[in-house]
Amino acid sequence: MYVIVIQQMQTKSRPRVLPSALVLSRIVVRTLIVLNLVMGILILALLIASLAARDQVFAALGADIANARLIYGMRLIMVVGIGSTPLTHILLTRLLAIVDTVRFGDPFVADNAARLQTTAWALLGLELLHLAVGVIAASASSDTQPLHIDGSFSITRWLAVLLLFVLARVFEHGTRMRDDLEGTV
Repeated sequence: MYVIVIQQMQTKSRPRVLPSALVLSRIVVRTLIVLNLVMGILILALLIASLAARDQVFAALGADIANARLIYGMRLIMVVGIGSTPLTHILLTRLLAIVDTVRFGDPFVADNAARLQTTAWALLGLELLHLAVGVIAASASSDTQPLHIDGSFSITRWLAVLLLFVLARVFEHGTRMRDDLEGTV
């Protein structure tokens, strides 16, 4: 009886990820990569349009075209949005690469530790940009023309940043331990 349990434990040492979950994850991440690039291009187009046809664009957005502070703030938010596109692209492409290593059966590699570290830095950058948007929106808003953008601090998002940095170290350490173990066997 004990031999059967031990054999089953040995054959099931690695939990299997459902192929459908990996396929779905890959599709979702690839879709998000495309949507991110499309949004970056659209925000860039909006910024260019706001420079070329200022009054028409901001009137269409519901902004008072006489409120220069509001228009300047909205343009700054567009620039931040454009700046967030490459950070989001870095985050998503690294996530896709990690999903691929899981799909190929070996996620605990040094490259994934580096990918998680890069992802953590990208997410940190995105969170700083989020706070910047909140500050810009608050300074550009007025009583008559408020910008309703939530730029508040969220402990959950900052914990996610911290978790990614820690997870990157765990992957790095685990990869070194596995390499050492394989070298001794």
